[in-house]
Amino acid sequence: MSTEKKEIFDKVGSMLQKQGFNIAAKDDTRPWGGFFVIDETQAQDFANQYFDGIDVDSLRIGGKLSPKILIVAPEARLSWQYHHRRAEIWQVVEGTVGIKRSNTDEEGELGEYGPKDQVKLQQGERHRLIGLAGWGIVAEIWQHTDASNPSDEDDIVRVQDDFGR
Repeated sequence: MSTEKKEIFDKVGSMLQKQGFNIAAKDDTRPWGGFFVIDETQAQDFANQYFDGIDVDSLRIGGKLSPKILIVAPEARLSWQYHHRRAEIWQVVEGTVGIKRSNTDEEGELGEYGPKDQVKLQQGERHRLIGLAGWGIVAEIWQHTDASNPSDEDDIVRVQDDFGR
């Protein structure tokens, strides 16, 4: 792992701990960056911190919510993807990121988003998070749409992927 990547992960991990969040999982091995998963029981605290206090009960579609922090490296792209069992809400925490969206397999126009910008992605909507000039930090809440089969990392349908996954 590069020194720069290690520093950004250490910084974000420290920030989350100072904010009182329990980190349920961390993955800093993704070729595009990685993520932190926050304890599900802290979803409202997470929403208060990163989503201007949005009421998590109003977000519940199929029961559970999964709060995460995504970290995307400069000039890296997550896969062009969608999900069968979740919708997502993203809010940029730090940096400027690119986001492409579409209801078809054709990539939409690149939109640039900065701190406090929020994007709501519907179940099945194609999307891609893109690092631009610097590191981007994005808060994410998964809205599970199937209570009997909550979404997980396997619920990713990759239409295109720079890393051959």
